[in-house]
Amino acid sequence: MKKILGVLVFLCTTSGLEAQKLSERATISVITCGPHHDVSFLGFGHSAFRVNDPQTGIDYAFNYGIFDFDRPDFVVNFALGNNIYMLGVQDFPRFQDSYIEDNRYIHEQVLNLTLEQKQKVFDYLVWNAAPENREYPYDYFYDNCATKIRDVAVKSLGSDVSFDGSYITTNYSIRELTDFYLKPFPWLDLGIDVCLGLPMDKKATPYEYMFLPDYVESGFDHAVVKSDSALTPLVKEKIIIYSEQPEESSFSFTHPLLVFGLLLLLTLVLCVKDFYKKKLSNWFDVILFGLTGLIGVLLLLLWFFTDHKAAAYNFNLLWALPTHVVAVVAFIRKKRWLINYFLAVFLLEAIVLLFWWALPQQLNTSLIPVVIILLLRALLQYALRKQESLQ
Repeated sequence: MKKILGVLVFLCTTSGLEAQKLSERATISVITCGPHHDVSFLGFGHSAFRVNDPQTGIDYAFNYGIFDFDRPDFVVNFALGNNIYMLGVQDFPRFQDSYIEDNRYIHEQVLNLTLEQKQKVFDYLVWNAAPENREYPYDYFYDNCATKIRDVAVKSLGSDVSFDGSYITTNYSIRELTDFYLKPFPWLDLGIDVCLGLPMDKKATPYEYMFLPDYVESGFDHAVVKSDSALTPLVKEKIIIYSEQPEESSFSFTHPLLVFGLLLLLTLVLCVKDFYKKKLSNWFDVILFGLTGLIGVLLLLLWFFTDHKAAAYNFNLLWALPTHVVAVVAFIRKKRWLINYFLAVFLLEAIVLLFWWALPQQLNTSLIPVVIILLLRALLQYALRKQESLQ
C-alpha cells in the first residue's frame, strides 16, 4: 500500500510537461493492466496511454486514475459522490514496473496512426495533463480511467476513428459486468449491490462496456481508423509486455452467504426458544431491526442527498426499511401499533422473497438469509405481541 501511495503522490506532483514534435519513430499505444487480486479497489484492472518516441527520448504513461488523498475534504467529497480524479504522467518503465511487481498482466496495443494523428493524440494528452486541465469529475461507470482512453481517441481524432460494437453478443447489465470482477471480493460486491440501486441494472450498450479496461482493449481491437481515405484496423500490433503468474485461489469461510447462513441458523434456534417460552428476545430484535433501519437511512441519504447517481431507486429499501429505526425506539414504550407494523413487515419480506427473481433490480443472493431472518423475527414479534394483547 505504501508503494501505491508513493506512486500516486509522484504522479500528482508531476508538472512541466511540454508538447514536442514527435518523430516518425514515435508510437501511441493503449496499455491494459490486469486486476489486483489482493486489493479490492484495484480489482477491475486499469488503462492508460503510452507515448514512446526513441528519437526524442519520450516514453510516458498517461494515467487518468489518479486522486489526491491530501485534497481538502477528500473523505467528505468521496462520500457525497464528488469524486475528483486527474490525469497524471509518469515515465513508462516506472509505471510498468509497479504493475509487474503486483503480478498484474500488461498488454500493449500499438495504434495504427499517421504521424499527424499521433501528434494530435499527444498534443491533446499534454494539454489535458496541464494543472488547470487535468482534473475531472469521476463517475464509476461513465467517466473513469478506462472510458477516458476511448474518449481521448474520439476527441483527438474525431471522425477518423470509429468503434464497432457488433462483436459484443452478450446483453449484460452494468451490475452483472461489475460482478464478474468482484468474485474475489464478495464483501465489496455485497456493499456495492446494497448501496447502488436500479441504474446499475441498466443493460449496457457495447460502447458502455468500455467502463472496464478489458473491454477498452477489445473495443480498440475492433475499431478502425481512417488513413489516406481508407479504413484500417486501429490496432497495428499487440504486445504482451507481462503475463501474470498463476496464483493459488483460496476459499474464505467468511463469505457473506456463509456468515448470514450461520446467523439464520442461530436465529431459528432463538425463534424456537422464544416461541415455546412465549417471551420475545427483544435485545436481538433491537439490534437486528436497528441495524437494518440504519442501513435504510443510509440508502435514502445516498439516493437523495449525494451525487451518487447509481444510488437512486434502490430496491434494497424493501428489506432495509428506514422505519425500523422508529420501531426500535417504540420497543421501549411497548406501543400497540407495533403489532400491525410487524405484520406489515412480515408480509413485505414474504413478497420480496416470493418475487426475488422478478424484481427489476438484481439483489445480492447473500441477502436472502437476512431477509428470511427479518421475516421470521417480524412474524414472531407479531404473533407474540398479538397474543399478549388478547390476554
